[in-house]
Amino acid sequence: MALSTEFIRSSLQSLYGESILSADIRAWCQMNGANYQTVANKLSEYKTARGKWELTVQEKLEETYVSPSAVPAVSNNLIPSRDSNYIPFGNFSDIKKIIKSSIFYPCFITGLSGNGKTVSVEQACAQVGRELIRVNITIETDEDDLIGGFRLVDGSTVWHNGPVVEALERGAVLLLDEVDLASNKILCLQSILEGKGVFLKKIGKYVTPTDGFNVIATANTKGKGSEDGRFIGTNVLNEAFLERFPVTFEQAYPTPKLEQKILESYCKEIEFCKRLVDWADIIRKTFYDGGVDEIISTRRLVHIARAYSIWNDKKKAIEVCLNRFDDETKIAFLDLYDKVDADVDFNLNIEEHDS
Repeated sequence: MALSTEFIRSSLQSLYGESILSADIRAWCQMNGANYQTVANKLSEYKTARGKWELTVQEKLEETYVSPSAVPAVSNNLIPSRDSNYIPFGNFSDIKKIIKSSIFYPCFITGLSGNGKTVSVEQACAQVGRELIRVNITIETDEDDLIGGFRLVDGSTVWHNGPVVEALERGAVLLLDEVDLASNKILCLQSILEGKGVFLKKIGKYVTPTDGFNVIATANTKGKGSEDGRFIGTNVLNEAFLERFPVTFEQAYPTPKLEQKILESYCKEIEFCKRLVDWADIIRKTFYDGGVDEIISTRRLVHIARAYSIWNDKKKAIEVCLNRFDDETKIAFLDLYDKVDADVDFNLNIEEHDS
């Protein structure tokens, strides 16, 4: 029966230790009825010099690490493209200053859905010419997803950097998007959030941050969970994890005037844009007063504006973009828009619907 390389290695190591010589292999071959040259060939990857071998697993891991990655190292430019339609608002100028400074200063951005948290970071990086690596966090995200791990390539196990290590080595901005969806497995980032880099224990290598590296996290909550249940799946994050973010920015929706300007970059119907903004503003005020459970985000308004540019039909653009809400909420929103814009009639019969 053919002897495997792993069996030969572990057997030799148990008898003679991690460092062995030709004499040790010859003695082992006599005991096991094996051919010296065959065994020596199988141990070629452990050979360090003429007549000398190092059988430690660590040596093999380090040798594997310098071999090609499971996914080729990212060589292209990771600077985001500039969006000609983007209009800065909210915390954009502060985020841009932090990124431009190249000072390691982790930031936490919180705010309701669809109010420009993620895009503000992307466009800040685009404007100052900084690389950005975005990681969408879920409950399943773990150390292997973030830091990296071994992958099978052409029958060999090789190390592959995760997005965090890539950002560290490139001096890029690491964006942890929807970080409040994470489990406690994200605590593997503790030392990284202190600016100390990370030790890759699986390959015995320490990665220090390159100048310019920074971490920015976005979330719909402040890491304390969602009390009203609107953001199902968000979790209470570890206090020590949250404490490693020096600043927290609270992102609000843009002012009506600015929001109209945003919509006009997608839709040339100025009056329609104004009606949409007025409508959304009323809904938000009602939401903050506890009158409704849903809200119209800036992102939702952009969806409507783009839908109108496709169909040139206000009624259809609004309806298809409101279909994501339950029937009761949708009817209430459509009824309100009827009152804001007399040019659009949804032919709603509220009494008949309620009965």
